[in-house]
Amino acid sequence: MKKITLIMLAFCIGSTLPASAQFGKLLEKAKSAVSGGSAGKKTGSFSTVWESEFENKATRLAVVNSKGNLVVGTDDNSASALDREGKAIWNGDYKKITTNNTNKSEMQFTIFTEKGGYIFLFDQRKLGTDRVACIDIVTGKELWNSEAYQDLIPKGTKAEEGVDQGELETVKYIFELDAFLISQRASVILVKAKNGEKIWETNRFKGSVGKYIYDAKRNEIIMVNFKPTALGALFAGFKNQLVKINASNGDVVWDATFTGTIEKELVTRRAIIDLWVKGDKLFMYLDGIQVFNINNGQKLWEAIYENDMQGANGGMFSGGKRSKIYRTLAQPLFTEDAVYIVILGTRDRTKYVEKHDLESGKLLWASEKITGALCMPNIYKTGNKVMVQVGGKVQVQEYRLETTTYGLGSSVKEWVPYIFWDYKAQKNSVLALDDATGKTSWRSEKFDKRITDLIIDNDKTVFVGDGDEFYGYDIASGKQLFDVKHNDAKVGKATDVIDFGDKVVVLSEKGLASYNKKDGSRVYATEKIKGVDYFYHIGDNYFLRDQRDSKNIIYGIDMTNGETKGSVQSKGKGGSPQYGAGIDITDDGEYIFAFKGRKVEKIKVNN
Repeated sequence: MKKITLIMLAFCIGSTLPASAQFGKLLEKAKSAVSGGSAGKKTGSFSTVWESEFENKATRLAVVNSKGNLVVGTDDNSASALDREGKAIWNGDYKKITTNNTNKSEMQFTIFTEKGGYIFLFDQRKLGTDRVACIDIVTGKELWNSEAYQDLIPKGTKAEEGVDQGELETVKYIFELDAFLISQRASVILVKAKNGEKIWETNRFKGSVGKYIYDAKRNEIIMVNFKPTALGALFAGFKNQLVKINASNGDVVWDATFTGTIEKELVTRRAIIDLWVKGDKLFMYLDGIQVFNINNGQKLWEAIYENDMQGANGGMFSGGKRSKIYRTLAQPLFTEDAVYIVILGTRDRTKYVEKHDLESGKLLWASEKITGALCMPNIYKTGNKVMVQVGGKVQVQEYRLETTTYGLGSSVKEWVPYIFWDYKAQKNSVLALDDATGKTSWRSEKFDKRITDLIIDNDKTVFVGDGDEFYGYDIASGKQLFDVKHNDAKVGKATDVIDFGDKVVVLSEKGLASYNKKDGSRVYATEKIKGVDYFYHIGDNYFLRDQRDSKNIIYGIDMTNGETKGSVQSKGKGGSPQYGAGIDITDDGEYIFAFKGRKVEKIKVNN
C-alpha cells in the first residue's frame, strides 16, 4: 500500500515558542529520554507490544508506514527511525546527514514505498540559495541534494500568516515512476527519487500537478495543473492545462485546456478534482463533467454546473474558527453505457439528477427538481432503479484557535485542525428514480432529524436511519418493510450505518445497535461508547473515533456483539491525519501506534 505523509508548519500566534506540526497539530514538547519497551502492558483491553522512544524530539512528524515495520519522527533539524520492534535504526541532524548543510526545513514530507521511502527536505534561505535534500528513510543516508530548485515556496512568508501550508505544492511524487516532478518558474522537471538525476524537463506545462493518472501500458502520464495559491505570480502565462506526456522523455503527446478553477480542501489540502479513464475517454470532475478523447485530447462533451463543495467560509481564520463544508454532492456514478450526475441548480439552488450517454454525452433524462436538500452525497444504481440519498452528513474541515500550555507556565495559541462529519438541517428522504425515464418511482416520507447513508442489499432492499428510527424498504415497490423505534435502544440518535453481513449496525451518539436485515429485529444494543464521530473498517477490524474536548480516542469494536476490544486515548500529536492526533494504524488494522512527544507505543488490536 502506498502511503504519503505531508508535513506543514503550525500557525503560531502570541508566543515565540517554536512549534511545528502535521496538518497544523502541535506535537508536545519532548520529555526526558527513557529507553526500551515493556511488552504485555494493557491499554484498555488492548495489549501493548512495546513502548519506545525516538532519539530526537519528534516535534514535526511521528508516523508509521503501512506495514508497521518503520516508525519515523522528525523535528525542524533532525530525524530518527525505529524498526518493528521499537529499536533505533538511525538518528541524525539534517545538517550532518546532508552534504549541502540543509538545516532547518520549512517544508518536509515523507513518502513510504513498498521497499522503503524518502524524507524530502526544503530549506528556504532568505539571504541565500534555497536548498533541497532527499534522505533514504530506511538508512538515514543522504541520497542527493540540490540548490538548483528555487522559489518552491514563496520567500518572505511565514506559516503564521495563514498562507497555503499543505504539501509542498510545487513537488509531486510519482509513485509509478519513483520520481519527483518539480514545478519551476518556467518549466517542470522530472528527477529520479533515488539520485536526483534529471530525467527530462519541459516548458510546455506550467503550474503544479493537481492530479495525475499513469498509463503503464503506454508509459504516459496524464496531468492536470493548478496555480499554487501563494505562488501564482511566478507562473507567467499560466493557463488551465490537461496534458499527456511521454514519461520517458517528457515529450507532450497532447495538450488541452479545461474549464474551472481547482481549489484545495482547507485541512487535507487535497485538490478538489478527480480523473477517471473509461475506455478511450478521460473524465474530469471539476465544476461538472468534462470528457476528453484519451488518444488526442479532443474535448468530446461536457456538463458544466456550479458545485457547492466550498461550503461555509468564515474568512481567513476570523473569530477563532475557520470552517468549510465538503462531500455535499455525490460523485458521478458510471455504468457501462451511462453516467449519472447530481446537479446543483445555479439560480434556485435546487438539485436534480441527470443521466448522460457515456459515448456522446447526450442527456437521456433529468429528474424532477429536488428542493430543500443542502446535500445529496450518495446515489446508487440497483436493478432498474437509481436510489438517491436526499440529505445526510457532510464533512466539515475547520481550524480552531486553541491555547496549549507547556511546562513552566508557557503557552502558545495555535490553529488546530479538525475533520469531522456533521448533519445540517434539511428535508431528508430516500428517492427512487426509474432508470429508463428518470421519473420518480417512489419517495419515502420526509425525515425530520437526519438521514444516514443508505445500505443496498442484493438489489432488493434498502436500509436507512433517520436518527430516532431505523427503516427497511422494498426497492421495487417502495413498500416500507419495517419501522423500528431506534430510540428504544437507548443509544442516542443514529449517526451512521455499517453493513455487516446479514445485519446492519447503527452507529449512534451513545453507542451501537445492531438489526437483522430480514425483519429489523434488534440483535444487540450497547451504550458503552459516547461521542463517536467516525468509524473505520480496516482489514477485518472496525474502529470508532471520539475526538471531543480536544481528545482523540480510538475504540476497537467486535461488531458481532458490540463489545469493545479496547481503546487508545492519544495525549500526543502527530500520527496520521485520517485517524486524528497522535494515532496511526497499520493497513491490516492489526496494530495501533500511539505517539506522545518522543514516546511511541505499539498496541495489538486482537489478543
